[in-house]
Amino acid sequence: MVCDILNTYIRVIAMATSIRLSAKAEQRLDFLAAQTGRTKAFYLRQMIENGLDDLEDYYLAADVLERVRQGKESTQSSTQVRADLGLDD
Repeated sequence: MVCDILNTYIRVIAMATSIRLSAKAEQRLDFLAAQTGRTKAFYLRQMIENGLDDLEDYYLAADVLERVRQGKESTQSSTQVRADLGLDD
């Protein structure tokens, strides 16, 4: 039981980090937080959590594209994929 509680507690702890923002970005974030009554941390967390999918999609796809260009990744035509999956039967 104690191990379960400890494991749950450890998973809940988030990584603390710091970033430098441009003065303009910090002013905009300050304004947003002041106008809405939410913390700057709330908005930074939202931006990271909501933007992470897009960043993963972009950078992982760019990595695959580079491997394709270098001939290290194989490709198939959509016609071949449809035939392999039996979608044109």
